[in-house]
Amino acid sequence: MSADTSVEPEVLWRPTPESIRATRLAQFADRVATRRGIDFGDPPDYDAIWRWSVEHLDQFWAEVADWSGVLPGVPDDRVLTRRQMPGAEWFPGTTVNYAEQALRHADEGAVDPGSPALIAVAEDTEPVETTWAQLRGQVGAFAATLRRLGVQRGDRVAGYLPNVPEAVVAFLGAAAVGAVWSSCAPDFGTRSVLDRFAQIEPTVLVAVDGYRFNGKEYDRRDVVAELRTALPGVRATIAVPRLFPDELPDGAMSWADAVADTQEPVFEPLPFDAPLWIVYSSGTTGLPKGIVHGHGGVVLEQRKQAGLHMDIGPGDRFFWYASTAWIMWNISTSALLCGATVVVYDGAPAYPAVDAQFALAARTGMTYLGTSAGYLTACEKAGIRPGETHDLAALRSIGSTGSPLPASAFSWVYDAVGPDVFLGSLSGGTDVATGFIGSSLLLPVTAGELQRPMLAVAAAAWDEEGRPVTEELGELVITEPMPTMPLYFWNDPDGTRYREAYFEPWPGVWRHGDWMEITERGTCIITGRSDSTLNRGGVRMGTADIYAAVESIPEVLDCVVLGVEQRDGGYWMPLFVQLADGEELTDELIGRIKAAIRSQASPRHVPDEVLVVPAVPHTRTGKRLEVPLKRLFQGVDPARALNVGAVDDPAAVDHYVRLARERGAR
Repeated sequence: MSADTSVEPEVLWRPTPESIRATRLAQFADRVATRRGIDFGDPPDYDAIWRWSVEHLDQFWAEVADWSGVLPGVPDDRVLTRRQMPGAEWFPGTTVNYAEQALRHADEGAVDPGSPALIAVAEDTEPVETTWAQLRGQVGAFAATLRRLGVQRGDRVAGYLPNVPEAVVAFLGAAAVGAVWSSCAPDFGTRSVLDRFAQIEPTVLVAVDGYRFNGKEYDRRDVVAELRTALPGVRATIAVPRLFPDELPDGAMSWADAVADTQEPVFEPLPFDAPLWIVYSSGTTGLPKGIVHGHGGVVLEQRKQAGLHMDIGPGDRFFWYASTAWIMWNISTSALLCGATVVVYDGAPAYPAVDAQFALAARTGMTYLGTSAGYLTACEKAGIRPGETHDLAALRSIGSTGSPLPASAFSWVYDAVGPDVFLGSLSGGTDVATGFIGSSLLLPVTAGELQRPMLAVAAAAWDEEGRPVTEELGELVITEPMPTMPLYFWNDPDGTRYREAYFEPWPGVWRHGDWMEITERGTCIITGRSDSTLNRGGVRMGTADIYAAVESIPEVLDCVVLGVEQRDGGYWMPLFVQLADGEELTDELIGRIKAAIRSQASPRHVPDEVLVVPAVPHTRTGKRLEVPLKRLFQGVDPARALNVGAVDDPAAVDHYVRLARERGAR
């Protein structure tokens, strides 16, 4: 369904010519214009830069490689030597090491070796700084330990860790020796961890003994013991203390011993496409797919995203709320590639109060606060005003991802945080370890809209016939290669699962599975997953529109809407709501919910039923389980419909299983 073009979009922030010229992107554009004789305008125009970047991928990435100092002087014809998808070949014959790139800035004088590379905060601790010199020494020590343990290039090093400095050091140490990193957060239980790690057969396990979340402590010693037993390829366990500092698992090496011999790291020179890490699909309908990204692609893509889109570099303090199980942890850590200080937070997103992330920004002098749409919406609903209650003088930018950010939350940021902050809503994926649609300080911020496709991302919205569309919903597709498209899926030797995941129904074109509308102004609106799209009477709508309407009602804490195609050709559209404590689902409340959907979203998409539920289940990265729940009500066996190990609250699923059985297959 198209946006209502009769309503003038609300522009909340505009750049000035002077602010544009001060950005890293403008300076990059001026550099390119001088070197290649291209006119991007004065001040440079984002759309002109983007068009050049997607029409001349080889030139763009050659310039990024040179500007960043990662691969200077590579000629255009040695950048993208095979253009097909999948199977594009980037920078053949070159070598890159992610860890070397992340730690080079102090060596080169871009940052003071005594300044902080990491600022670590937990629910129960004050900020602790790790300098660039200390980080370099610890990474060198850990890499040397891995080598002593016999770890070689291509071996897997697995982390069962919260978002703590040890996770960053272990990852960088593994990358330094050419080992492949993979991590799970400690809130994952044994089965969920083994669903991931058993596939990749790690040789070293770095594991925490417990963690703290929402003011409570969680002992994970039993889980670690089970993992060690169930992963026979693990030749060494390195124990990271969190709750039990005086205890060490039998036969394990202590973290203190693993990093005791601080030294200059030795970086393995690696081919551009050498595997860096394995991340995972959400795993809601089976075993999570192991997605492999390479050193070179991640380094260049993150230099582009952080430097040219987020405008961060030396002197910035960068944060994104994430666990080690979400790709945003990898992206946040990658701010080191730009010489920025990374704020590392171990804890709940809203503990001890909903303003926790803004309090963290004030405590650490954060310049970029990255968070989720759900968090900003919760702050809006709580009525807090962080700009008045916290010293956010250093804060220049806020980033949001994970789900579509409603227009009202955009407005709340500019009213309650500050009129001068830059708010960027981003949409991408674990699949590519970056964004497809993102933000730029060269463009205005419009409520409820994402600014543009990111540089060198040939994004479009296609209809069912594979034709580009504007001013209507289409499939988000990418028509040209990106350097962080997966090298391959783990245990997918002939690439069948990889091709099925992204390159159907259009071979050679990446279909991401999101509905997107491109407006006549060039902005983008992401409305949800295309495979959970509501399609009633031929009128398609993403679920985000429904959620924005329903969540404006104070009595509703959370909700999930399904569009269930029935065997008889009918269509059942239930809305499940989780209510605030003490609230009841009265006829009056149901009427207000339906009225909000009718007026704010679409009269054709008012649900057939509104049903109260004890909880709404999500993936561990915060996405509602729309498709798996839909499959339950279509009669699919629960064991096939979803993997409860990938759910944040597995018990929450039980209610839907019972309800689906009571109602029979729809």
